[in-house]
Amino acid sequence: MESRTDEGGDVAAERTFRHVSGRASGLDAGSYRDRVADRELRECLAAAGAVLVEGPRACGKTETARHVVASEVFLDVDRTARDMILVNPDLVLEGATPRLIDEWQTAPVIWNHIRRAVDARSGKGHFILTGSAVPPDDVTRHTGAGRILRLRLRPMSLFELGHSTGQVSLANVLGSAPISQPSIDLSVHDLAEMVCVGGWPGHLQSSVAESMRVNRGYVDDICRADLRRVDGVRRDPGRVHRFMQSLARNVATYASLATIARDVSGPDQPSMTGHTARSYLTSLERLMVVEDQPPWAPHLRSRSRLQTSPKRHLVDPSIAAAALGAGPEELLHDFSWFGFLFESMVIRDLRVYAQALGASVSHYRDHTGLEVDAIVDAGPGRWAAFEIKLGLGRIDEAAHSLLKFADRVDTGRCGEPAALAVIVERGFGYVRPDGVSVIPLGALGP
Repeated sequence: MESRTDEGGDVAAERTFRHVSGRASGLDAGSYRDRVADRELRECLAAAGAVLVEGPRACGKTETARHVVASEVFLDVDRTARDMILVNPDLVLEGATPRLIDEWQTAPVIWNHIRRAVDARSGKGHFILTGSAVPPDDVTRHTGAGRILRLRLRPMSLFELGHSTGQVSLANVLGSAPISQPSIDLSVHDLAEMVCVGGWPGHLQSSVAESMRVNRGYVDDICRADLRRVDGVRRDPGRVHRFMQSLARNVATYASLATIARDVSGPDQPSMTGHTARSYLTSLERLMVVEDQPPWAPHLRSRSRLQTSPKRHLVDPSIAAAALGAGPEELLHDFSWFGFLFESMVIRDLRVYAQALGASVSHYRDHTGLEVDAIVDAGPGRWAAFEIKLGLGRIDEAAHSLLKFADRVDTGRCGEPAALAVIVERGFGYVRPDGVSVIPLGALGP
């Protein structure tokens, strides 16, 4: 938007802030890549006065919102708008609805004005707020209930990117539909490239090398500026980078913060306290760059004791690859780490699909060492357990773990699982004689 001029004072300001007409963004409808969250966004707009779309920087929040809005204001680049919020916030909120308030957290005071505007107006779907960081004082904690719904947007899944057919629907899996899928042939090299490129919409027309360069810049920005932007604390960028490298090495593991702090300290580095490690992790969570996987707590009929440690994940495995400067060839030469990154990519996709179904994604681990990589839970009788394996030779081992796990769950209280399944990189989708399904990742969808 243009800055305010001297002509006519408030009249000029009004001209500046009243923008609208049809689709404010002017997006070419044919250039927009559909997202699983599109339907969620429409449903949220129909149910509440405003919707807060949250997610890490560059995951596509603004373009997803602009696809449905009628007017918009960009608070991160429009200083005039930020100044006007202090003088006449109602003017900033004027415009055809739904109205996009982009990067709202740069002027957190706008939150309460939006809440009041929603109360004062009739109908639903007045505003969409987007933000890539949670304000340090968490101004949204108690004041938006019943007025503002939250929608989490993550990087794109393989289905959204066009790398999966989506013929094995998670919704159908939770509905106990049998799996029968022709062979999917995704090469291991293709998967390594998908991990390194990631699910960022900005890479859709870029080469692997170009995408990796941007991802490294993304990590550098987090280390140099983003953490300070979110909490105001000045940190050594090199130390933040080492912290992210430790998270990258420990993706899809149960590494404790103490372990990560020791890893960051190293023989030639000053020690990192647990308190400092926690502050780093909290800030990365506020940037929505870290999204750990919580434990599942089912009723058990065995004497197994559940472990409560989260599983470490970055919001996209490409961040881990970028933090360590790894490309596809490095992944292929470190197949163990590649397997963890593959698991993290599958968890990313399961989260995208599960959220659209009102389901959660967690993991299972008990004191005997029995683990299940992912539990997608949409309620009693609508939950499924997944083992995620890079390598078709590990299907038998994974199926054995799933059956052992299922025998420990009190299905009288949790309901029978809709499916026990092994997600692999390629091959056929089918149900084994023992009842465990096999799902190629290139067929998984919402």
